[in-house]
Amino acid sequence: HVQLVESGGGSVQAGGSLRLSCTASGYTYSSYCMGWFRQAPGKEREEVAVIDADGPRYADSVKGRFTIDKDEADTTLDLQMNSLKPEDTAMYFCAAEGCTGHDCYCTVGWEFAFWGRGTQVTVS
Repeated sequence: HVQLVESGGGSVQAGGSLRLSCTASGYTYSSYCMGWFRQAPGKEREEVAVIDADGPRYADSVKGRFTIDKDEADTTLDLQMNSLKPEDTAMYFCAAEGCTGHDCYCTVGWEFAFWGRGTQVTVS
């Protein structure tokens, strides 16, 4: 089955940068869309950035600061986070969805099937 493992979280001062990585294994579908989500204590999980056959999309709160990127094999998903703010503090999760066709689309609000366990990002 699909497994996603995140890495790269940590503590950083405001204005700093972190790069998160997600490594995927066990893929059995033809194509995938992948994304990063985050959840802060007492708040709902929110979509941060997703990349599918239409390309990348970002939450308004991170546009211009975060960049999502994945390899062509859909086995590595990165999130470069620059100009970090205290409000970016959260547990960050990698997610993936498999599709049987050549292209995979995951619209806003899509319920991704596969999830990692998360990596903590703390900005002070």
